[in-house]
Amino acid sequence: MGKFKRVCVFCGSNSGNRKIFGDAALDLGRELVEKKMDLVYGGGSVGLMGLVSQTVFDGEVLIVSDMHERKAEMARRADAFVALPGGYGTMEELLEIIAWSQLGIHDKPVGLLNIDGYYDCLLGLFDKGVEEGFINPSARNIVISAQTSRELLQKMEEYIPVHHQVAPKQSWNIEGNQNGSL
Repeated sequence: MGKFKRVCVFCGSNSGNRKIFGDAALDLGRELVEKKMDLVYGGGSVGLMGLVSQTVFDGEVLIVSDMHERKAEMARRADAFVALPGGYGTMEELLEIIAWSQLGIHDKPVGLLNIDGYYDCLLGLFDKGVEEGFINPSARNIVISAQTSRELLQKMEEYIPVHHQVAPKQSWNIEGNQNGSL
């Protein structure tokens, strides 16, 4: 077993236009099973009462009141985060979890499964942010990327945070979390 047990996976609600993306999701699932890691994921559906968000953890479905509560619950229960190729929702969740790391809310690994270069432009944007002085060079290491599940999980297990948090953990208190960390 690896350094962490529970992985939160951010992904699109469909598999995209190319088979390679669905295959990559299946490969990640196999790698997680092989390493005996649990999957933490969230989703939403529209019902009679409007948006209902849910988080699945260890086979348990938790109904939460809103998207922030869902993300906080997923982050609290996960030891690491992986983003598969996806759309706006995947990007939003990914960027928030990266920002939480930069702020010092958590120090868990954040990985991009960069299938067929899907995230090359985003990684280039992060590099441009460093070049232009908007992202601290030490914070660039928050995001780990690889083209295969096996390589990504290996890099994530080796991850050691080296960036300087920009806010003290004590100043961040997510509802129901008294010590300020996730």
